[in-house]
Amino acid sequence: MQRLEDKIAVVTGASKGIGKAIALALAHEGASVLVTARTTQAIEALADQIGQMGREAVAVTADLSVESDIARIADGALKSFGRIDILVNNAGIIHPPINLVDFDALLWREVIEVNLTAAALLTKAVLPSMIEKRSGKIINISSVGGRKGGKGRSAYRVTKAGLISLTESVAAEVKQYGIDVNCICPGGVDTEGYRQVFGKGKAENPSLMLPEEIAELAVFLASDASSSITGTAIDALGGTNPLFS
Repeated sequence: MQRLEDKIAVVTGASKGIGKAIALALAHEGASVLVTARTTQAIEALADQIGQMGREAVAVTADLSVESDIARIADGALKSFGRIDILVNNAGIIHPPINLVDFDALLWREVIEVNLTAAALLTKAVLPSMIEKRSGKIINISSVGGRKGGKGRSAYRVTKAGLISLTESVAAEVKQYGIDVNCICPGGVDTEGYRQVFGKGKAENPSLMLPEEIAELAVFLASDASSSITGTAIDALGGTNPLFS
């Protein structure tokens, strides 16, 4: 039996990279999935791909810096599937290295809104239905960058540190309702966003992980096998683990 048979999942930032890999992995394990991102063509193609796997999929184009769009995601999942079992808050902006003194205030606010505030608001939107049925899995995609600051990475790392704290706080609030909230902190992963910002991928840096490696961990956290784990931020560092440097 597949680990997520008949489960309903919502995955943000699903058009590429880690989000796309997670959406496909959840579907492979039996889940129906609402995928969302700002790029309509990409998520509709992903929904078609999931459909070809024999699973239901819904694509919702949304900008997570817009509060009404966040509400549409939760409403769309409930309207299409009747419930939400799994939420993966993956969407995020990776900004290039910029020292704080040079950081544009509008970009700062956008990074905070998309990477952190949207995750909080979408979690808030799905929690009532999870509380009502007294079960649910929420997975926040943070980063090893959430563990400490770094030169030129202030806005991004602030949001990823915030996601770890959000995970712990919400987990404490909802465990009584049978809901588990956890966080994954990936190290270097060969994604389009990583290559765009840092100018290299796995070909140039073999220590980078593949998105599918993070997706496998997300599947575990979404499954009943992770029932003993909540309020935890799991480092998934692969070959980029500082122990090896």
